[in-house]
Amino acid sequence: MTSFVPATTQQREILPQELLRTEPVEQLLETASLYLHIPFCHTRCYYCDFNTYAGILPLREPYVRALLKEIELAGEQAHTIEGQPRRSRTIFFGGGTPSLLTVAQISRLLTACQNAFAVDQDAEITLEANPGTLNKEQLAGIRAAGINRLSMGAQSYDAALLKKLGRIHNPDEITQAVQYARAAGFTSINLDFMFGLPDQTMQHWRETLDKALSLHPEHFSLYSLIIEEGTPFYKWVHEQRITPGDEDLCADMYEYADELLRKEGYVNYEISNWALPGHHSRHNLTYWQNLPYIGMGAGASSFFANERYTDERDPQTYIKRLKGGEIPVAEREEVNTPQAMSETSFLALRTAMGLHLPTFEKRFSQPFSQFVGDRLRVVAEAGLLEQDGDWLRLSQHGRLLGNEVFLRLLPD
Repeated sequence: MTSFVPATTQQREILPQELLRTEPVEQLLETASLYLHIPFCHTRCYYCDFNTYAGILPLREPYVRALLKEIELAGEQAHTIEGQPRRSRTIFFGGGTPSLLTVAQISRLLTACQNAFAVDQDAEITLEANPGTLNKEQLAGIRAAGINRLSMGAQSYDAALLKKLGRIHNPDEITQAVQYARAAGFTSINLDFMFGLPDQTMQHWRETLDKALSLHPEHFSLYSLIIEEGTPFYKWVHEQRITPGDEDLCADMYEYADELLRKEGYVNYEISNWALPGHHSRHNLTYWQNLPYIGMGAGASSFFANERYTDERDPQTYIKRLKGGEIPVAEREEVNTPQAMSETSFLALRTAMGLHLPTFEKRFSQPFSQFVGDRLRVVAEAGLLEQDGDWLRLSQHGRLLGNEVFLRLLPD
């Protein structure tokens, strides 16, 4: 069996109590977080490989009607054994650019979710937004409709870098959007930023973080650029037209951001996410704790009732299938127990909390040590893992090399 290095006082992550589970895992496994995919964009960013489309804005209303139907059908399929609506703790409007929907359309979709599912009264309800698509009246309407958390794709405070990414907003619009959101009553705002961009320097990164911190957002999501096949960036890298930041620079940027945000009171509760106490993303923790979620919309994925399934990607095909009263699933696979154990392990290790060993054993009726055997011996000896009582987590060094650990947890 592999033994892990005990965490020292200096190594131990001090986490706010609200990050720890307050409900038994058996109860959480009976819930389903809801994800609504909105695939519309004014333009496609050069790095984006999400299921998004430019130039199809006239499809918004037919798409919303189809999505309303899918919410109804999904709610019926997800009823509990007793025939009651399935409880939902979070709703997330992702994309694409959900802020391209009208306030009335967003309100109709929320009402449909509340009719089809037993949505918690204090549910976290997030809407992704592009700063260049927001105005004061719209934000006031979105807040009144029931959205209580905004996630803005800011990406950079450097105008030249935003242009390189294919973003439609400018730095001033980031600041303005946050100010409008505050005026509308939003008290939970996330800002997304990217590092390792072509021609991005450490000075660019410092300036972006300083300007972002002056807005006092409750949450930061910071992502290293990944060059995805099929994107313009992928083509341009292979043509040597652009060069992303190298691994050493990306590591320096990550460590600089982590140190800076910690000093400002943010907790790095997941590898790419920092939050002020009480403002971690409950929806994203659903994914990292490998709990059930139901995705609806073109290309949306679900993990529910021991199955993983994905909707039709093409919006017009998606609309057509729902017009015919058909569930628009395109792909479906059963998730067996070894897969679930593997995924639960490496997703939990992405978080600062790590993997709670007693919960793992209770969920799968098998100790983690028996499941993993000696597969983690090499990375444990390299100091990438540490144990703190009942919690197993990546060490500080291990957070930069997490993939070395995760690969060893994949099923054979």
